Amino acid sequence: MNLLSLNCRGLGSPDSARALRTLVRREAPAMLFLCETKLCGCDMRRIREGLDGYYGIEVDCMGRSGGLAFLWKKDIDCNFVSASVHHMDFTIKEDNREWRVTGFYGWPAVADRHLSWELLRVLSRQSSLPWICIGDFNEILYSTEMKGGSRAQWKMNNFQSAVDDCEHRDVSWEGYQFTWDNGQAREANRQCMLDRAMCTSSWLDMFSYARLFHLDREWSDHAPIKLYCDRRDVKGNGRRRLRFEQIWVGEEGCEDAVGRGVEMGRGNLVESLKACAKELQKWKKVNIGKIGLAMDRKRRQLARLNEGSRDETEVKRRRKLIAELADLSRQEEKYWRQRSRALWLRDGDRNTTFFHNKATDRRSKNHISKLKDDAGIVRSGDEAVAAVAVAYF
Repeated sequence: MNLLSLNCRGLGSPDSARALRTLVRREAPAMLFLCETKLCGCDMRRIREGLDGYYGIEVDCMGRSGGLAFLWKKDIDCNFVSASVHHMDFTIKEDNREWRVTGFYGWPAVADRHLSWELLRVLSRQSSLPWICIGDFNEILYSTEMKGGSRAQWKMNNFQSAVDDCEHRDVSWEGYQFTWDNGQAREANRQCMLDRAMCTSSWLDMFSYARLFHLDREWSDHAPIKLYCDRRDVKGNGRRRLRFEQIWVGEEGCEDAVGRGVEMGRGNLVESLKACAKELQKWKKVNIGKIGLAMDRKRRQLARLNEGSRDETEVKRRRKLIAELADLSRQEEKYWRQRSRALWLRDGDRNTTFFHNKATDRRSKNHISKLKDDAGIVRSGDEAVAAVAVAYF
């Protein structure tokens, strides 16, 4: 189980909506919390429909600010509890356990910031379930969470008091500390850790290996943060593992790469899957990834700039990289649309649903939630399902 949170600073432009689709395709979150969408509910629903396989609830923006959305994969038992222009609250049921998740967006105006802390306290009193709260709190807890400028101690004290009253603690995080950057150069530059995940001790007891990753900041002035609840979900530095795309099936050499992986596994299911992933990764780089490789290179450059100094040259270079990434993303979508049409013309309607998914540029994630073992007992949960599969083969 994982959850991605982002203050996207508006999704009204084609480039920002496309950047969100790219982010979701790359990170494949099970749940997604977005704040500052700056969209009404109907416009946000259209964007959600472009992210295949998600249910969701939207909160309208107020004028040119605000707007929230919470999305979850269709195989997740997610139940709506409450929402406002500053929060979205849900309960999650999985593997015979139930917990609570709140997407939070703190009041941006300093004069209203006390309302954020009162809302947290109200939410805390509404349930005794294990609870995690994630989002943009628009405040820091300690002076070390700010780079450039200064913060009045009373502001941090008010936040700390609310955290104590809710009996919250930070989820351990990795990555570049500061999740927000004002984009200015030299002495005018300000960076803060405004985005975080905080939980109760009962939630941490349930997910003792939980980790939060600060991902690389791209089109927004906020970095996405990604929460991994279970140890088995955490891979290296939080970067996404290889995920098979449906449209690869029609590409030359894909089947051969899978065949080589199966042979290398020598009848062992786990080893065959690992080998297939490695062979597909090699094949993808050579045959699919010209645009993707260029985007990866620019993202690495962007990551270095995000953590570097803030002189005029680097600020301008960063803006140029953002524009270049947006252009590459447009090229990538155009390529796959054209490729989808070519596959349709070649293969006709032998599988209408399959090719419809290609033509609309949607990706579905294969998932086996249950398996019946040799004794006829239905097993659920990732570890139990994997054990049944390995025993069968």
